[in-house]
Amino acid sequence: MRIIGGEYRGRILKMPKGVKIRPTQDRVREAMFNIIRAGVPEAKVLDLYAGSGAFGIEALSRGAYSAIFVDNNINCIRVIKSNLLVLGGSAGLSQVIKLDALTSISRFKKENKKFDIIFLDPPYHRDLARNCLIKIDACDILSQHGFTLCEHFKKDVMPERIGGLFSFKERKYGDTMLSFYRRQK
Repeated sequence: MRIIGGEYRGRILKMPKGVKIRPTQDRVREAMFNIIRAGVPEAKVLDLYAGSGAFGIEALSRGAYSAIFVDNNINCIRVIKSNLLVLGGSAGLSQVIKLDALTSISRFKKENKKFDIIFLDPPYHRDLARNCLIKIDACDILSQHGFTLCEHFKKDVMPERIGGLFSFKERKYGDTMLSFYRRQK
């Protein structure tokens, strides 16, 4: 896997060994960043179920202000930290947290953190994406003009509305579906 755009384009990212993860394909990640391009510069990014950290690192490479990476697997945490080394000085604008995604959302509420882009890529078929969106809405960690980007299996239908979050865009890439949510303006 490699960084596909921005300042660190072409640099290779390591993948966690001994961990069952489903990395987002380069073409899907590229399409995703083409869609959200205008929202990335200076954004505060949260990468939940971070795996290798590819999404958050890609966002940093494209000008995001900061990125917080959350995963509950120690092998993933080690790989994210290693992958952040390719960013040199920009790695100081990141934080890596070993914690369950839902617990981390509650923690960010207590810390009064808000994010401009929240990326969810949980394991498929477990309703984790929906549960995270419910928690993100309840804990109000999305900035006023922010959005949540959820990667899920194409047959896992996501609702149009989850609390105060509304789906405003969906894209399908093979078996992968991207669903975008924000607060109604």
